[in-house]
Amino acid sequence: MTEIRNRKIPMDDFMKLRQVVLGQWPTGKDVDLDEAFAYQKAIPEAKRFSRKLSLAKKNGDTLIQPRAGVPLIEEHIKLLNYLEDKGEADLLPTTIDSYTRLNRYEEAELGIRESARLGKAMLNGFPGVNHGVSGCRQVTQATKVPVQVRHGTPDARLLAEITLAGGFTSYEGGGISYNIPYAKSVSLERTMTDWMYVDRLVGLYEENGISINREPFGPLTGTLVPPCISHAVAVIEALVAAEQGVKNITVGYGQLGNLLQDVAAIKTLDIITNEYLKKYGYDGVDVTTVLHQWMGGFPQDEAKAFGVISWGSAAAALSHATKVIVKTPHEAMGVPTMEANAQGLRCTKQVISMLRDQSLPDDGALTEEMDIILQETRLIVDKCFELGGGDIAAGAVRAFQAGVLDVPFAPSRFNAGKILPARDNNGAVRLLETAALPLTDALKKWNRDKIALRAKAEKRDISFQMVIDDIYAISKGRLVGRPR
Repeated sequence: MTEIRNRKIPMDDFMKLRQVVLGQWPTGKDVDLDEAFAYQKAIPEAKRFSRKLSLAKKNGDTLIQPRAGVPLIEEHIKLLNYLEDKGEADLLPTTIDSYTRLNRYEEAELGIRESARLGKAMLNGFPGVNHGVSGCRQVTQATKVPVQVRHGTPDARLLAEITLAGGFTSYEGGGISYNIPYAKSVSLERTMTDWMYVDRLVGLYEENGISINREPFGPLTGTLVPPCISHAVAVIEALVAAEQGVKNITVGYGQLGNLLQDVAAIKTLDIITNEYLKKYGYDGVDVTTVLHQWMGGFPQDEAKAFGVISWGSAAAALSHATKVIVKTPHEAMGVPTMEANAQGLRCTKQVISMLRDQSLPDDGALTEEMDIILQETRLIVDKCFELGGGDIAAGAVRAFQAGVLDVPFAPSRFNAGKILPARDNNGAVRLLETAALPLTDALKKWNRDKIALRAKAEKRDISFQMVIDDIYAISKGRLVGRPR
């Protein structure tokens, strides 16, 4: 495969490739772009994802959105209607099943049949490709609020074609964020190329007067990911999407648990994404933010789980994230009931409503935290540009090869996996081991000194055991994994 470049795909090349993509499964033949454009244009503005996000940002609101997806159309509609009515969801998802994420459509088809035969879900999501354009339209027509496709697919091209034609107005994922945390042996060149196709498709909708929201997956592995790492990936995926014509981007971040750091992270994510888009000439891109409530282990006790959900809600409200992805009190037990899902939503809405007019006071600590995140992120992104000779796509691939970009605890063999995060004495995530990250000596020392203060307080040496303790801490009722 030739080296990837961040260049807009020529229309002739794109259209030739479309025939191959649409031929991957029989439902692809039902996608007609001109008809899809006309269908999307007829969708009421109140059900357009990008419009609702833009209004929320303008008004200072934080919208709530769950995760949800079941295999049968009727049951999926029932679930979404329940979440928008009883859960008071502002935005809705359609979470795609694991077979579809791996492009295993035959097995997804079997899952649909078995679900219908047994009367219970035999897939862990909605198989959008198998249900096709007409099935997707049944879903998107049945709700009062906008619906987004959420998945985890390295090659999401056919899914994008079908679901966008099916009336979904937002599409999640990216060539890095839906590879490194999800796949073991898929190359970055492959996934970034495939996701350029998705963004080119979204760009075509934009060119035809239809705003489609795009959301790179912010939390990555969801396990102690330092803000500078997730921010760098978000900036890169935003730049690559903008090159293909995307105009509405939601960049994300996974809650880490220290309120000051989480607020600083959301604020800087908005700042730095806009900064790089403008710096490289991508004007007119509307940027919004999303905070994902705690992505790690949850307590099994439902009351304690609500405590974790409430803390994530507070972080979203005080950081003024445009939206928050909500967890459920059944998080530790598997797929939640729709009742539990709605409870998580209502809990989140209550906390956000109470904190709507409040801000986190800044005694200098918030400014310092923001400054550190911005410094670290700029060093990583600028090094990616340097490695790519000015091309961010080529630079991202080379950065992962060199360990300049390194996601903790990722399964991908294309990820170095050499950095180690750990919490400091206040629970903020710092870098215990920076490996090949292009940080200055001063920033490396700053991180190390923060962890050293914790080690002193705990009367133990800095070690890998801290990392292990921190991974399991919240599920055991704490934030910092202190020895007991």
